[in-house]
Amino acid sequence: MSSSVAQRLLGWYDRHGRKTLPWHRDRNAYRVWVSEIMLQQTQVATVIPYFEAFMARFPDVEALASAPEDDVLGHWSGLGYYARARNLQKAARQVVEQFDGEFPADQEQLESLPGIGRSTAAAILAQAFQQRATILDGNVKRVLARHHAVAGWPGQSAVLNQLWQHAETHTPHQRVRDYTQAIMDLGAMVCTRSRPSCEECPLQASCQAHARDEVSLYPGSKPKKAKPEKATWMLILEDRQGRVLLQKRPPSGIWGGLWSLPELDPAYTAEELPDACEQALGLSCGEPELQAGFRHTFSHYHLHIQPARLIAASGTAIADDADQRWVYRDEAISLGLPAPIRTLLTSPEQPALL
Repeated sequence: MSSSVAQRLLGWYDRHGRKTLPWHRDRNAYRVWVSEIMLQQTQVATVIPYFEAFMARFPDVEALASAPEDDVLGHWSGLGYYARARNLQKAARQVVEQFDGEFPADQEQLESLPGIGRSTAAAILAQAFQQRATILDGNVKRVLARHHAVAGWPGQSAVLNQLWQHAETHTPHQRVRDYTQAIMDLGAMVCTRSRPSCEECPLQASCQAHARDEVSLYPGSKPKKAKPEKATWMLILEDRQGRVLLQKRPPSGIWGGLWSLPELDPAYTAEELPDACEQALGLSCGEPELQAGFRHTFSHYHLHIQPARLIAASGTAIADDADQRWVYRDEAISLGLPAPIRTLLTSPEQPALL
């Protein structure tokens, strides 16, 4: 090689890298941390408007730590993987309580915070504190797996350990902030998952996968396993004022801490829904109006959702409390709602195809 991997990456970054992302402005540990958490499993273009809105509402770690959870989840609604948002606020509170509101410039202390793993901690150290620290996010794994022809799925510990070793070897002692951004950018912009632009890659000359014409084989895929199929009735329960009943989900698990619609066992028939509502919720309702069902995919299973709209009879009511409340649809949008629930409450009602 005529120059090291780091030198070539930095030369490419100087010409083509992304230097004006929102979290590059007024750069500090808080902004870098929030952006890194948002960018997990999510593309930059999707993250940018969420990041801007999040910073406007929670400009510093103290604001995030003291905010109501519903407010935080509301600003996260649509980004998915909601445990990230819950951990974000938990970590903010720990930073305020344990570190006097200042992020520690120490790998081990950063990793002690909820939701911050080895690579995220290193990104904060490199990007915010300009310390030499080794990152290995999804984009970097792909670049290194191809460059060194590391076979196998990176989720396997032996494969992951090889990638960490390569990542450590290539991380320079100078310009580490630019280097970490450069290798992430290369994976996002050039060494992409499908149809990579190898002719534009500064590492092409030394890329083993390219030399073997096997770029598509790296990194190895996760062994496929069929996802279970589940189903549920999703109830759009309205009172005579046009308000919809929402229930807060448990703090952990799918959609943890978010507001959602009441659910019933899919074993009930449509005709049984009014009786089931009365038994489960104490609400007397009219006949259900079925809407078009759809399938929502989680990381571990597919969920078939069959929405049914029911009108609560006058004189029956459920009192608002911490875990359930009646809200108008336009008010619901400000709450933390899972994306499918937000769609159900904002889209024109579509009848079921019977």
